[in-house]
Amino acid sequence: MLDYASLAAVAAVIREGSFERAARVLNVTTSAVSQRVKQLEERLGSVLIVRGQPCTATDKGRLLCRHVDQVGLLEQELRATLPKLGPTGIQEDRVTLRIAVNADSLGTWFMDALKTFVAGDNALVDIALDHEDHTVEWLRSGEVLAAVTAHSQPVQGFNSVPLGGLHYLAVAAPGYVRRYFPEGVGAAALAEAPSLKFNQKDRFQEQWMRKVFRREIESPAHWFPATQAFLDAALAGIGWGMNPARLAQEHLKSGALVELVPGRGITIPLYWQHTRLQVPMLGRLTQAVVETARRMLR
Repeated sequence: MLDYASLAAVAAVIREGSFERAARVLNVTTSAVSQRVKQLEERLGSVLIVRGQPCTATDKGRLLCRHVDQVGLLEQELRATLPKLGPTGIQEDRVTLRIAVNADSLGTWFMDALKTFVAGDNALVDIALDHEDHTVEWLRSGEVLAAVTAHSQPVQGFNSVPLGGLHYLAVAAPGYVRRYFPEGVGAAALAEAPSLKFNQKDRFQEQWMRKVFRREIESPAHWFPATQAFLDAALAGIGWGMNPARLAQEHLKSGALVELVPGRGITIPLYWQHTRLQVPMLGRLTQAVVETARRMLR
């Protein structure tokens, strides 16, 4: 029989990042949380939490957290059906759904899906941000129950649902274009003109140049690891970059931004991968995500 008090303590420490905050969430003392974690680690013969600032999970700790999340979902649904059941083993009044999402989806359409979901469900969400090519790793590690990803092939134990495509345009401020492309946008000029990059995983600019000019082009880059800051940098004339069409369209209409090569964008197909665990709450989240994406994406 699993000790759910200890499992809840491990999950709370990992989610909150410290034993003290976990104790406040569970409404017990810090020493009680520490003792529960220690007892479970001794019983399993494995370290579950890497103590630090913040505390993080080991591989086995993540595995147990995923189990706690799934049990929490099931017990939440059971309690809704049988309200007289009373407190459940995981000792939480609300379930937290941990989801991995790419920043541009969060900044363009995913918030609308969450708005629809939380309006009808008493659940909390914990968003992990990563590039759409890498959110699948969060699924494989067991750290999330669902993710927006660029991978169509489902991870073992998950279902994959196509969402549509997030369209990107190569844009820059008019003054920037006049300065760096006085004779037009070409491969040689792009090799000298500063571009914008979100982070080390962002290859959209290279992908666009390869598509349009059919060659590899290396360009100097500024780094702006936030969707709004990335757009603001383009508006400020700092560099050119691939911005989501939904965010750039208003500025294109006003003339604050221009396309480097009109009509030549790229579309990134997105998929929603979610655990196969049959839980109505997760099904409702999936419905909100799929319906919103198919309304707002290509």
